[in-house]
Amino acid sequence: MAGDMTTAHVSTRGANPAAALWLATFALLALTAMNAIIHEGAKVAPVGQLVFWRSFVALGPILLFLAFRRELGTALRTNYPHKHLIRGVLGSGVMMFNFIALAYLSVGLAQAISYLTPIMSLCAAMVLLRERPSWLILGGVVLGLFGILLMLFPTLIGTDFRQGMLIGVAAGLAMAATNALSRVQVKDLTRTDPPASIALSFAVVSSLVGFATILFGWAELDSQILMLLLVAGLLGGIGHVLMTEAVARAPVSLLAGYEYTGIIWAFLFDVLLLGVVLDAWSVSGALVVVGAATLVAYEQRRLSRQPTSGV
Repeated sequence: MAGDMTTAHVSTRGANPAAALWLATFALLALTAMNAIIHEGAKVAPVGQLVFWRSFVALGPILLFLAFRRELGTALRTNYPHKHLIRGVLGSGVMMFNFIALAYLSVGLAQAISYLTPIMSLCAAMVLLRERPSWLILGGVVLGLFGILLMLFPTLIGTDFRQGMLIGVAAGLAMAATNALSRVQVKDLTRTDPPASIALSFAVVSSLVGFATILFGWAELDSQILMLLLVAGLLGGIGHVLMTEAVARAPVSLLAGYEYTGIIWAFLFDVLLLGVVLDAWSVSGALVVVGAATLVAYEQRRLSRQPTSGV
């Protein structure tokens, strides 16, 4: 799901937290359903092919939304095309790693690992920017790593070495790290360009990146799989639009914590629709990661509300 919720600094449509939470709920449902479809599609199609259909079809809802908001002209203008290209390539990497994780893990586990993005961002800030986070944030980082170890515990000590799960977790960690870099790029872009421009350029670049992988060979898709991928693209575009509208109606800090409820939809899709049997270690580890991400989001929100001392 990561990569779909990077909209920031959207112009306010009028504060309405209740409406924002409803919009976010349907956005999370749409994006989780998209992940469930990709989980199945990854069994027959390579990652690049999945990225193309997810991105190209999503252009439809995004363009309709921008036209309805009369922001299409704004979205087509930018003074920094190279920054949009970098953001698009990073976003494509996030999507590819996410789809690889979905190929080897259940939807719930892949989504839980994606919640490590804010924790990865903090680690990067500590190393690159020499930031000194609070003890509560450091506790969230340690808790998140502990959650990953819980997920991997049966694999690490069991006689049945599940290499596929290790590949999925490695892809999930790479996704979270790449998404952290992508969010930094988005933050930089919002200083000069509107969110509409960022959303549109990301969809276009990721479509081109996905299409370029046809050189490495695509699978022949039957009508059923092709229809599923078309639905996945529509769900991705609709989810993006709904989350954009949600962000426009409530503080980002409110939605940041609420985003973690998406794990509920993910587990429901796993159990009820995909027939995935989740063991206690996986569920416990996923919930610990969600708790760690929530703790970090809460502390960031608390610190952002503290007045800064003047010089």
